[in-house]
Amino acid sequence: MATKALPPGAVHRRALFGSLDADGWTWAGLKAFVWFLLFIVLLGYVPDRAYYFTVGRTVEIDAPILLWSPVNLCPAENHGLPCPAPAGAVVPWTIAPQQLALPAFRTNGAAAQLATHLIYFGGTDGTTSSKSTYVAEVKDGVFGAWTAGPDLPEARSGAAATVLSGAAYLIGGNGPDGKPTDTVWTLPTKGDKADLGTWAPVKGLTLPDPRAGAVAVAVTDGILVAGGRGPDGTPSSKVWKSTVDAKGVLGAFTEQAPLVAGVADASGAVVGDFVWVYGGTDAKGPTNAVQVGHFGPPGTALPGASAAPAPSAAAVAASPAASGVAQPQGVGRWASGATLNLPAPRTGASGFASNGTIYLAGGSDGHVPKSELYWAIPDSNGLLTDGWHHLSNDDLPGGLTGTSPVISGSNAILLGGTSQGGPTNSVTQASVAPLEPFFQLGLFGVVIPGLQIPGEIGQQLGYLSAAGAGSVNFALFVVLAVVFNHRPQVSAWIDRRRNRGRPVRR
Repeated sequence: MATKALPPGAVHRRALFGSLDADGWTWAGLKAFVWFLLFIVLLGYVPDRAYYFTVGRTVEIDAPILLWSPVNLCPAENHGLPCPAPAGAVVPWTIAPQQLALPAFRTNGAAAQLATHLIYFGGTDGTTSSKSTYVAEVKDGVFGAWTAGPDLPEARSGAAATVLSGAAYLIGGNGPDGKPTDTVWTLPTKGDKADLGTWAPVKGLTLPDPRAGAVAVAVTDGILVAGGRGPDGTPSSKVWKSTVDAKGVLGAFTEQAPLVAGVADASGAVVGDFVWVYGGTDAKGPTNAVQVGHFGPPGTALPGASAAPAPSAAAVAASPAASGVAQPQGVGRWASGATLNLPAPRTGASGFASNGTIYLAGGSDGHVPKSELYWAIPDSNGLLTDGWHHLSNDDLPGGLTGTSPVISGSNAILLGGTSQGGPTNSVTQASVAPLEPFFQLGLFGVVIPGLQIPGEIGQQLGYLSAAGAGSVNFALFVVLAVVFNHRPQVSAWIDRRRNRGRPVRR
């Protein structure tokens, strides 16, 4: 087939190192795509980075594709953690100055934060149970000296505690005679400043049986109480739930599916739709068993290696659902298995959850207080696919058991406890949010320090930075477009500038 000849004097132009026809659609489409990307970068990405450079501690440049970073620099505030810090790791623990220690030696007490009040209540000095309450003002883990707060109605140690709807609840525990009790007390806040009220029994609400060393956790519609010791001292597998009504009043405790195995002095936490009960003492002594239950509507299934039996036929017949009444959410089945277990048996440890991670600090192996911190990150199915983690940097300064944990902002605070020397009044603290590297250099991206201008001023300056970058880039975009589309004229202008002042050859 014959091809058309070019007109006289015409030149067949090639582009991209001769691989494309300069007058063809492929080259035209490629140029349009490049201009489109340039438009997004200059008028979208760069102003966005300018804003975050002003207000952020760091600014990421193509960090989503940072794939691998051989260069990482972390701030000194991480106190020797690997850089970057592993997911779930905490900044190493420190002991608060003596002027911020508890006013008295206490162990096996309970703690909570209500508004800006950090509260420690009950406990024992190793001999006698106490009804004292100590209060310190706190903001994001920074707290002041302790003062006396409202006393408990009666001395308690080994009680379970939780916070629901702005009120603290103290459940069960050993009384002055050292025997388990069935009491449920509450400490509300009042007024615009959320001042503390006084401890009082919850009207008409007691545990079905006396319990000490139980786990209590707040769920979306009430309080769950699991395990603990009864009057016979045997670890129990019973689980009860008190559900709030439309007026926010707690109702009578109803029985839930039992734990896989009875346990006392265990740790408890809620992450997503799952309730975790881990460690503690079972019928054989300190255990490393972890039990997890799915909290949700009746009949929800739970993945797991082994499960506790479902409620008996009599319990089902007596349930609200059997009467045609809408049944509240609860735990229908518990699971446990070797893939969930702790690395070592622990009882009397401090358990807490933060940022989707469950932690266990200290505790005893049945012989001496231990210092290890373990943590795990559950997945959406209530499984620990990566198991439990341990980092020597994150261990407590010394072995502790019987401490009372509180999460305040991004800080974990452990109050009191028992060391190898006996009960202590120490306060141990760590940040559960280590800082990210302030500089990273990877294959396809970089993280650089930002100005981190705080508050409203920083935000307004960030907007100005973004607007300025956008305006400058728009002007640059227009200049580039003019140059690209008037290349002959621009080349001629450049030549004239170069030749200005040169002698003319004759």
